[in-house]
Amino acid sequence: MFGLTPIEIALLVVILAASALMSGLSGFGFSAIGALCLTLLPPQLGVPLLMTLSAANQVMSLGQLKADMKPVREWWPNGPAPYLLGGLVGVPVGLAILKDLPSAALMIVFGGFLVLYAAYSILRPGVAKAHVSSGWFASSLVGATGGVIGGFTAFPGAPVVVWSGLRHLPKRESRAIVQPYIFGLQVLAIALLALQRPETFGKAYWALLAITVPVVLPCTLLGVNLYRSLSDISFRRVTFMLLGLSGVGLLLKAAGSLSVLPHAAKAAGLP
Repeated sequence: MFGLTPIEIALLVVILAASALMSGLSGFGFSAIGALCLTLLPPQLGVPLLMTLSAANQVMSLGQLKADMKPVREWWPNGPAPYLLGGLVGVPVGLAILKDLPSAALMIVFGGFLVLYAAYSILRPGVAKAHVSSGWFASSLVGATGGVIGGFTAFPGAPVVVWSGLRHLPKRESRAIVQPYIFGLQVLAIALLALQRPETFGKAYWALLAITVPVVLPCTLLGVNLYRSLSDISFRRVTFMLLGLSGVGLLLKAAGSLSVLPHAAKAAGLP
């Protein structure tokens, strides 16, 4: 099926199940682990599949945690709205970077930063705190950074998660910002992809989606239930660990891009 053996399909399902579990637990990071799928699938199939499953993962999480989410009328200025505003501006810039600049090198730099930041925060979590303005303009800049990075890495949430960690936001407030932001940018990316490359969403995409969604959603629910048992301190530790895994995922993706993926990704115009 799609050039995959039954063992490879089973491995794909296991990777996505782990992605859903960890994202349900932390609120982000689905693509960090899911990037391993690109060792089994071509980017023109794997990337839109990851985007769609990530969006489905966020829908499930948001539905389970709706009591923790701010109502839309409170999204400005201290909710996810400023981040989303910046992200909407940043995504097209990230897609342009993907086409015109060496995105693999940028992924190496940013992935390395995430790994180092996560290690530092785990070892000295009390020190890694920023005493900076938390106004809407700063939030919009962080959101724009995530949009740019997400445009060429498919990991838009990392800068917002780092910013929330620096501000030491409680876990409820952090997820109320991070999850709507990731969901909004993933929907935007899918919409742009559907407009620019409608042929991407072919039979193989829909068949793999039908196979993986029934696994992703229950694993997301399990992750959310585990999240409810965490204290704020434990949640921050899990977040830093997931940031580190996100960095490793970026480094693995960059390594693949440097070897066999760049030509296929450029030809498909995909992140």
